[in-house]
Amino acid sequence: MIGFDYGTSNCSVGIMDSNLPKIISLGDHGQYVASTLYAPSRDIIVNWLYQHLTVEEQKIFQQQRQPQLERGQNTLRELELDGYPTALSFGQQALADYLQEPEEGYYIKSPKSFLGASGLVPIQIELFEDIVASMMSHIKTLAEATLGKTISQAVIGRPINFQGLRSAQSNQQAIEILTKAAKRVGFKDVEFQYEPVAAGFEYESNLTHETKVLVVDIGGGTTDCSMLLMGPKQAAQTDRCHHFLSHSGERVGGNDFDIALALNKFMPSFGLNSHFKTGKPIPVNSFWKAMAINNINDQTEFYSSANGRVLKQLIRDAEQPALISRLLTIQQQKLSYRVVNAAEQSKIALTDNDQYQTDLFDIDDDLSITLQQIDFSSACQRELTTIAGLMKEAIKQANCEPDVVFVTGGTAKSPVINRFLQQQFEQTPIVVGDHFGSVTAGLTRWASQIYS
Repeated sequence: MIGFDYGTSNCSVGIMDSNLPKIISLGDHGQYVASTLYAPSRDIIVNWLYQHLTVEEQKIFQQQRQPQLERGQNTLRELELDGYPTALSFGQQALADYLQEPEEGYYIKSPKSFLGASGLVPIQIELFEDIVASMMSHIKTLAEATLGKTISQAVIGRPINFQGLRSAQSNQQAIEILTKAAKRVGFKDVEFQYEPVAAGFEYESNLTHETKVLVVDIGGGTTDCSMLLMGPKQAAQTDRCHHFLSHSGERVGGNDFDIALALNKFMPSFGLNSHFKTGKPIPVNSFWKAMAINNINDQTEFYSSANGRVLKQLIRDAEQPALISRLLTIQQQKLSYRVVNAAEQSKIALTDNDQYQTDLFDIDDDLSITLQQIDFSSACQRELTTIAGLMKEAIKQANCEPDVVFVTGGTAKSPVINRFLQQQFEQTPIVVGDHFGSVTAGLTRWASQIYS
């Protein structure tokens, strides 16, 4: 049995070892696998997955995906004839493969962000099922190699809400995709637990008395808050529902901070806030869609041929055509992920540095952007305001103030966010947990409790 944090930014697996949770190594990835996948062609994902299923599951899968498997097989033959690789890659290797030839292949970061999206047609849902199942299969295989045994039971973490709009419907859709994927790759028993609740379980293991804990989990895709009644007496009980006083959550997390930073601080170097020769401002629509890597429709429109023609016209009409030419380079070479990744690396670097310089010489020989911590703060005011609202909502629903605030999630490492949280809770102790491991550890504790 495992605790499985299928995260927006990273995935990890935990087991109980001498009554303590332990995050295990996953091959060359280490303990954490970046939530990314790269395929030489989107059509062959289904074929890779088919090859990694049991014989029994292959028969079922073939009946459900026959047209996709045939199309993928044709694509595989073409790739092989042209001498291209045909394997999928995951984690940091996926990013490296994408950056090597951005205009080729299929790269997806944080597929979890898309699972609750509104308006997905059946064929899109099937694609996401196959992407999630492929990632789960890869991680499960590596975990079983580390442990030397088969894994059949898992508690998987989930956010409070996968999407902000139509949350009940989107949550159901996302959970169905995750469940089908997990069962397909061999997990016989699958349960889900709220990620902030799981982080709370890990914090609870050190409590000596009853405590009202506000867990704030600022992850890669969502921010989730739970007010929990916790302590030694509560921890001994299997039915914890009446200890969970309130929950709030929305899709605002590390990805949104990266996109906001890229849009507000990088895109001016691509023409944002510039003007036509007539003096009128250039519309912001194309810049937003260029960076909206977590919105399928926006990205589809940005990379369309029609938008390419629009950008070429903008270059002719712009007061500073060289800037818009950079935006056209993003469009033609499919570099949206490249720019947002540069913003993400800047955000990470600004955790330990007051200033950081990002070079984008692969887009333009003269393109270099220097950022300071204050730039990150000013670029992300909307996201910070949303997080403040989620914390207040959880407190309001619980109708009580927390004794302590427990903070986790990779995005919470930023000193900008730390200062922001301190401002929100000047009179309440704030405890910072393991930014990447608290959820996994708590899921592992819960798996041990419910499956024992």
